[in-house]
Amino acid sequence: MELSQYLSMFIDESKEHLQSLNENLLNLESNPKDISIVHNIFRSAHTLKGMSATMGFEDIAALTHDMENVLDLVRNSKLDMDPYIFDCIFKSLDSLESMVEDIIQGGTGKADVSPIVTSLRSIVTGDYKKGPAITTTVAVKEPAKGIEVDEFQYSILQQSIDSGFLVFYIEVSVNENCVLKAARAYMVFDAMERMGEIIKSTPSVQEIEQEKFDRSFSLYFISKVDQATLEKEILNVSEIASAVIITVDTESLAELSRPIAEIETARKEIAAAGVTAVPTIEVAAPKASEPAVNAGAAKPAAGGAPVASRTIRVDIERLDTLMNLFSELLIDRVRLEQLASEVKRNDLTETVEHMSRVSSDLQNIVLKLRMVPVDSVFNRFPRMIRDLAKSLDKKVDLVITGADTELDRTVIDEIGDPLVHLLRNAVDHGIESISERVAVGKHEQGTIQLRAFHSGNHVFIEIEEDGKGIYRDKVLKTALKNGLVTAEQAAKLTDHEVYNLLFASGFSTAEKISDISGRGVGLDVVKTKIQMLGGHVQVDSKPGFGSKFSVQLPLTLSIISAMLVRLGSEKYAIPLSSIVETSAIQKSQIRNIQGTKMIDYRKTVIPLLSLSTLFQVPDFNEDLEEETEIVVVRKGDKQVALMVDEFIGQQEIVLKTLGKYLTGIFAISGATILGDGQVALIIDPNALIK
Repeated sequence: MELSQYLSMFIDESKEHLQSLNENLLNLESNPKDISIVHNIFRSAHTLKGMSATMGFEDIAALTHDMENVLDLVRNSKLDMDPYIFDCIFKSLDSLESMVEDIIQGGTGKADVSPIVTSLRSIVTGDYKKGPAITTTVAVKEPAKGIEVDEFQYSILQQSIDSGFLVFYIEVSVNENCVLKAARAYMVFDAMERMGEIIKSTPSVQEIEQEKFDRSFSLYFISKVDQATLEKEILNVSEIASAVIITVDTESLAELSRPIAEIETARKEIAAAGVTAVPTIEVAAPKASEPAVNAGAAKPAAGGAPVASRTIRVDIERLDTLMNLFSELLIDRVRLEQLASEVKRNDLTETVEHMSRVSSDLQNIVLKLRMVPVDSVFNRFPRMIRDLAKSLDKKVDLVITGADTELDRTVIDEIGDPLVHLLRNAVDHGIESISERVAVGKHEQGTIQLRAFHSGNHVFIEIEEDGKGIYRDKVLKTALKNGLVTAEQAAKLTDHEVYNLLFASGFSTAEKISDISGRGVGLDVVKTKIQMLGGHVQVDSKPGFGSKFSVQLPLTLSIISAMLVRLGSEKYAIPLSSIVETSAIQKSQIRNIQGTKMIDYRKTVIPLLSLSTLFQVPDFNEDLEEETEIVVVRKGDKQVALMVDEFIGQQEIVLKTLGKYLTGIFAISGATILGDGQVALIIDPNALIK
């Protein structure tokens, strides 16, 4: 069977199960006596194990198997969760995430997890702490733990025992220096099939034929011959080192029957809820050709009738293709509108107007298809905060609101790292230690609020903590020391302007730089990243009571509103989100201060930048103009005026990259194709303001 076609499905579902494991484990840490949470964790681990075994990722399957053994004791009230067990399972999840990430990057998903496995097994045996060992019954002795059967295979084994057949678990090993392992394995299979029937082998028969196994393979076998005869026939094959044969009876099948019984119980619960079409539930190692159906996908409606799943998975490349096709449609729409205005036929104008309305609705749908809840980024933060707080011996509560707020996928992909840095800063240098908080009359547990909400065409993400806050004098002292401001400038700065100095390159007020963060270390990178996304970040603080970082982001980066301007015969687009206003000035109003052109603007003085000089426009001579149009753009609190030849007008444009051969062009973020077929470069105002 070709498994590559199922790889993307495996990756998506593995990431979902790992996220579910992390979230449920965090909930269990808060409510360690809630067995229902343990059941949820066990089911996710069990499904992940089955999926991994089916896809041939044995290291993942083996680690989840050892996790299951621990969780099984907990859910059967044979073991109580404690900090050591929580840490071991969290470390197991970290390893599983690393292995899945390796698979995403094209690797094999293999890793040395022996230290974690040893810890998990010590929990099962009780060796990890002083006291009597915890014993547990293993159904089919130790070798059999590596093989699992599905519901159909289990029923065959049970019926065979009931009918008087002998069922064996067999583990065969070939010699260490054996050259043709697959040939020896084939001879063993051939000999056994003359005496009975092989129900399940691990690795699979196909993998064994391709020599995709080390030195041993295991199988379940049904026969009428006795164990001694079976052993003799196997060992008659040359270069077979050993054959471990265990007879499986009805009692031994108890362990295999346990997951089957759980499935029957789950089915009854689903049926009782009024769902007539009971979903398939995976057993042990499900077949890859039968994708799992999410039991939560079908929910009863208000009247009790089942509702079919209303969501599907769509490959990202297909959405990108859809967006590119719509981009072409948008270009043609603008062209048709221009032609209709020139022809001036009523029927043509009406048709074009109708097409414009329909395409606008289509544009909204296409953009919504690309929208992803920020929860896909936020959901990894509770675990991160938990680990940071534990390592720093602090108590921190992360409160998330607005996780269902949606952002364009391209923004979602890029915003994770800046938020990680801001949160790490909040825990490390925002929230005080337990003793410090108690000393000033605060609750020993600090709180970090992570909020997301829509406002107009932007999404705001806020990170607010109730820690020590930022002290103006301390920031200014560091700024003066680093030469960021002069003493005269420092005296005139507002608190808001002082706090924004934290985003200066290399700025830090931390006396000791930790490996977690330093207040200000890397915040310049955070600001740069957010500005690249067309957003901006600011910070407010109340000394002694905490700080708040606010990040403003555009809803989408694919289609933007822009002002089209002309420089000579060339056209450029300036994003409207950066424009403060447009105006016209006389040449006499331009000042020259120390070699820099400046103009008076709103009771202040701002720089005047010539775009024709910057972009070396050949046929535009601004010196001949007595009056010139300007566009005032801003980046945070800074503003600059851009000289242009002519305003063309406002227009929605599709952002296109310049390709891999035109990278790193100064002040140009991309290009767009206009309705008349011309290409207009899109100016990046952030790059023009230092």
